[in-house]
Amino acid sequence: MGETRTISGTLMLQDGRGGVRLTPGTLLLADGVIRRVSEGIIDPRPDSGGEHAIVMPGFVDAHMHLPQFDSIGIDGFTLLDWLERAIFPAECAWEDPDVAGEVATRAAQSLLSFGTTSVCAYGTVHHDGTKASIEALAAAGMRAMVGQVLMDRNAPPELCRGAAQLVREAVSLTEWTRGFAASRGARIEHSINPRFAISCTPELLSGAGEAVQRLHAPMQTHVSESTGECEAIARLFDGRSYVGVYQDAGLLGPRSILAHGVWLDEAERSTLAATHSMIAHCPTANMFLQSGDCDLGALGRSGVRLAVGSDIAGGNERSMVRVARAMIETSKRVAASTGKGGVIAAGRAWWMITSGNADAIGWKRTSRLEPGAEADVLVVTPDVRWQEAVDPLGTLLYAWDDRWIEQTLVAGMAVTRR
Repeated sequence: MGETRTISGTLMLQDGRGGVRLTPGTLLLADGVIRRVSEGIIDPRPDSGGEHAIVMPGFVDAHMHLPQFDSIGIDGFTLLDWLERAIFPAECAWEDPDVAGEVATRAAQSLLSFGTTSVCAYGTVHHDGTKASIEALAAAGMRAMVGQVLMDRNAPPELCRGAAQLVREAVSLTEWTRGFAASRGARIEHSINPRFAISCTPELLSGAGEAVQRLHAPMQTHVSESTGECEAIARLFDGRSYVGVYQDAGLLGPRSILAHGVWLDEAERSTLAATHSMIAHCPTANMFLQSGDCDLGALGRSGVRLAVGSDIAGGNERSMVRVARAMIETSKRVAASTGKGGVIAAGRAWWMITSGNADAIGWKRTSRLEPGAEADVLVVTPDVRWQEAVDPLGTLLYAWDDRWIEQTLVAGMAVTRR
């Protein structure tokens, strides 16, 4: 065992019931891994933390767009107009790999400062630009899934490529990333990312599906975010359901992450559940772009697997804690309007943005404080008396201040410290 580090304080641990619990304790880290969790014991001289600190797993963002990082807050549009007028122009800049690498580096630094240590992200249609973003996230030490965006229609010409070329590039980048990760010890993988069915011909979708199946690769896309989008899908695919379009192409499966899912019907939810596909709920983006409130209760009752993401830049929040808060507030609005479903508890929200998200994505050793887990850890010092609260987890969630984060560690290495 190499050099060790101890971190003490109140530990945020899984409770085994889809939530978290708080208990005093100490972590022993070595070689990028949590080696020991000692509950009830606070080291009087830890390397990090102390009796007033809370020690949390790093946060996991299940859906975001790296090239959109400088486009946060461009307001006044619904989804399709926003893409055309704000986002596609920003993505054109990634034709230059140096620009892509610089943006991704800044994005990683910012995310780490907000406690996000793992992400599922999109690059752009640019092969070399997306490769540069993969190298940047790997250099930052993050666990990440990044995909080159696939589009061959209904986008600016400079952002469209032929279907055959895009599939070749996606396969090539998947294979390159696997070799790169193995040679560098990087915690990164490439996913197959058809942007959404509006921007993909049936040929591109089926080619992407074949690549997913052949390479056993993860897949990221969007589904049923806005009513205008769903209407366009019906026109483009002769009335086929949105989820049905992806099913026909072979794009659904246990490592398929479909963002939003606001306007799914019961049959579509059943298909997602049967294929073990996952919806990445993006509450801040749904609100910002006026897309609607996603009914997580209906998805859960149908057996659909769930995660939560920031959807930067449709989402205006970089903090996954505030995204979790928005998720709870959405659940309250849906419950009030439908009379069904309950409000998501704070402990459930904390679990979802840590090990719950990681489990859904397939990262079984990420964002949890347990022996053998990757040492992605936050040391937090709140300035509120959360110990005296009726609901300490709720107090921490709603009083959250990003300035509480004293230290972010990825794979046991301190990468930010205030």
